[in-house]
Amino acid sequence: MNADSIDQLQVIVDDQSRLGIALILFVMMFSVALTLKLEDFGLVRREPGRVLGGVAVQLLGLPLLTLGLILILSPPASIALGMLIVASCPGGNVSNLLTRAANGNTAYSVTLTAISSVSAAVVTPLSILFWAGMYGPAGALVRSLDVDPWPFFTQTAALLAVPLMLGMALNHWKPDLAGRIARILGPLALGCIALLVAVGIVQNWPLILATGAVIIPIVVLHNGSAFALGWLSGRALGMETARRRALTFEVGIQNSGLGLVILLSQFSGVGGAAAIIGTWSIWHLVGGSLLAGLFRLVDSRTLAANATERDT
Repeated sequence: MNADSIDQLQVIVDDQSRLGIALILFVMMFSVALTLKLEDFGLVRREPGRVLGGVAVQLLGLPLLTLGLILILSPPASIALGMLIVASCPGGNVSNLLTRAANGNTAYSVTLTAISSVSAAVVTPLSILFWAGMYGPAGALVRSLDVDPWPFFTQTAALLAVPLMLGMALNHWKPDLAGRIARILGPLALGCIALLVAVGIVQNWPLILATGAVIIPIVVLHNGSAFALGWLSGRALGMETARRRALTFEVGIQNSGLGLVILLSQFSGVGGAAAIIGTWSIWHLVGGSLLAGLFRLVDSRTLAANATERDT
């Protein structure tokens, strides 16, 4: 399939589905906010350099890296748009779980997730529009979809900011109630996203078959580069191993469910972008789990080697 054909593919979304997608987005961000506490931001005051450095890698480094990959690969416009949407999304709670599994610094991971999630209301829509405009074909595609920048920004910001504020307020004033609701809404939101992805796969199976040979290598390269950026940035910032691992997962694990919802609700479900984001939503879990296992393997071998040295 050539570039022009990929850019013409589209995931059809009717008005009722758009309303349902907006509701899923609201529930997703509300459930995320229910787990955020003011204490999660305390590390900013104690270690501002490392926290702000990590945030900069997430919010600026990953989109810049993505733009570099796009300029090298010169993919079709819709694929480039999908890559940039993913790179503009905040991290997700999965990064905290993988950090813990990899013996990383979970407190640092939670702080970065909290900051990226809260800032997403403003940063994510601005980032998508800015970085898409930096690659001519993607910018032209956005214009062809009649995406008006100001309404897109205000609508997306409102959809993200309102549930975030409500969730954090509830967690502050009624933490026990927020915890109980989060235990229900968290899995529900993940289930809705999983269902959305599954339905999309079933309904668009011909699209996936047609684009898979192009999409999968790009997603694997993009995600692998994101993990590498997190690790190398941690080294450049002078972080110890546990923090480097946390930053690795924060940069490599993005809230692709949010990206998919934004694409379907605001960008007419462009097929190439949908294929990128949908594939990323599956692959980053696979790649992240493999990486966490590799880190644990390194730790176990280090412990075994140290034990052998002590015995001798």
